[in-house]
Amino acid sequence: MEHIYSYHHLREFTREVFIHMGCSLEHAALASEVLVAADLRGIDSHGVARLSGYVRLWEAGRINAKPDIRIVHETPSTAVVDGDGGLGLVVAPYAMEVAMQKAASVGTGWVSVKHSNHFGIAGYHAMKALEQDMIGMAMTNASPLVAPTFAKERMLGTNPIAVAIPAKEQPPFVADFATTTAANGKLEILQRKNEEAPYGWIQDTEGNSSTNPHELRSGGALLPLGGDREHGSHKGYCLGAIVDIFSAVLSGANYGPWAPPFVSFLPLAPDPVGEGLGHFFGAMRVDAFRPADEFKSHMDTWISRFRAAVPVEGKQVLIPGDPEREMQHHRLENGIPVLEPVIRDMKEVAAKFNLNF
Repeated sequence: MEHIYSYHHLREFTREVFIHMGCSLEHAALASEVLVAADLRGIDSHGVARLSGYVRLWEAGRINAKPDIRIVHETPSTAVVDGDGGLGLVVAPYAMEVAMQKAASVGTGWVSVKHSNHFGIAGYHAMKALEQDMIGMAMTNASPLVAPTFAKERMLGTNPIAVAIPAKEQPPFVADFATTTAANGKLEILQRKNEEAPYGWIQDTEGNSSTNPHELRSGGALLPLGGDREHGSHKGYCLGAIVDIFSAVLSGANYGPWAPPFVSFLPLAPDPVGEGLGHFFGAMRVDAFRPADEFKSHMDTWISRFRAAVPVEGKQVLIPGDPEREMQHHRLENGIPVLEPVIRDMKEVAAKFNLNF
């Protein structure tokens, strides 16, 4: 069971919640924009379904509503940003802006972040670079829910990677994906719908493949992209590890099994190796490599040719970013579906702050 809400209704409600958490008007507006961008693009696992989780983290003292976000180390093309425990939804845009400013100055900009929290969808941050004819990159480490290939222990997060590349007449190329077979949020959606998970998504405590979407609560783990060794899970493991190192080892955030959990009822790992959660951002000015207009024309050619690839029967060849772009257009016009369990969470949050939903 689901109900339809307008983008503006969901964004305004989340903005009010962040204000009542103590965020500034500017930060609340930005955080709500980033959060609801996930619902708009069809990534329901990272949108308003996460709102109650942010509130609980704030209540537990794990989110600073008034952070002093600042650069703590930099060179002409690099920086480390300390998020001061703030909402990742606010810290990440700050860091991406720093990366773009450095790219504007010297051609490329690279920013690693520590002491942050969950930052919404990676694609939102990577796409900011498109506005300035830049290629954008965004990644983050996350709650340790993933077992490396051949392991029973949860060591990595879903650790997404996003890359946004501008084109001329064609829409931009936007890849945004978890380095696991499926993101944890997709399991949460299956739980709400009382549906089983496909094989290759999760394993039980003994490392056996499972279809129980509640397996993580029993000590099971998500699987790296590929699912098992025979289908390339070692490559997904490598991708997740790269994200963890770039986001956290490089910045001074917690990495691997020390990454702080998103859910407030799980304790922080003892003897932390860093500060908070980590992110990594990159911006590359296209004209640092070749004239931007020339590059974008060739991206049009690339995209057009791939679209024209001969499809298998009954299928259509897509370009990364196509499904999300089409979903955004549809949901702006027709509204965003919200599942009943998420609505109940939203109403509980509304009651907590004496708001209407």
